[in-house]
Amino acid sequence: MFSLQRLLGKEDKFFDLLEASAEQARASVQALIQFAKSAHQTGTLDAFIQSRRKDKRITAEISEALCTTFVTALEREDIEALSNALYKIPKTVEKIGERMLIAPQHLRGEDFSRHGPMMQEATETVLAMIKGLRRGMNLEQVKDQNELLQRIEGDADKLILELYKDLYSGKHDPLKVIIMKDLYELLEKVVDRCRDAGNVISQIVMKNS
Repeated sequence: MFSLQRLLGKEDKFFDLLEASAEQARASVQALIQFAKSAHQTGTLDAFIQSRRKDKRITAEISEALCTTFVTALEREDIEALSNALYKIPKTVEKIGERMLIAPQHLRGEDFSRHGPMMQEATETVLAMIKGLRRGMNLEQVKDQNELLQRIEGDADKLILELYKDLYSGKHDPLKVIIMKDLYELLEKVVDRCRDAGNVISQIVMKNS
C-alpha cells in the first residue's frame, strides 16, 4: 500500500497541486469536446487558454515549492516528472483548438465524437489515479488503471489508422488531407500524454511499494 500523503507528511501541497493539475487536464478535454461539436463555426479559444494558463501557474507553483521545501519523502524528480506530464495534456488540447479555429471551413461535416470519449476516459483515469494516491493505493490497483490507459491508447491507434485509410483514399482535397491528418495526430497525442502521466504514477507507486 502506497500513500503519497503519508510519504510527504505535512507537505500535502504537492498532492493538492498535482490533483489540481489533473483537474485542469480534464477540464481542457471537456472544453474541447464542446468546441468540436461546432468546430466549423467561428469560436474562441478562451476555455482552452484558461485551462492551460491555470495549469501553467500550478506547474510553476510546484517548481517553486520544490525549491523551497528541504525535505520530501517522495523524490523531487518524480514530483517534477508527473507535473510536467500533466501540463502537456492541456497544452496539446489548446493546440487542437488553435488548428480548428484556423481553418473551420474545412471541418464542416467532420465528426469528432469518437475521439471525445477516449480523451475523457483517459483524463478521468489519470485524475482517479492521483486521487487514489491520497487515500492509499495498492500496486495492483495502479496496474489495472494503467492497463486501462494502455487499452485506450491502443483504441486511439486503431482509430487513427482507420481515419488515415479514408484520408488517403484519394477522394479528399489535398489541403483538407493535410489539415485533418494534423488534427487526428494531435487528438491521438492527448491520449498518449495521459498514458505518459499514468506511466509516471505507476513508476512512483512501484518505487515506494
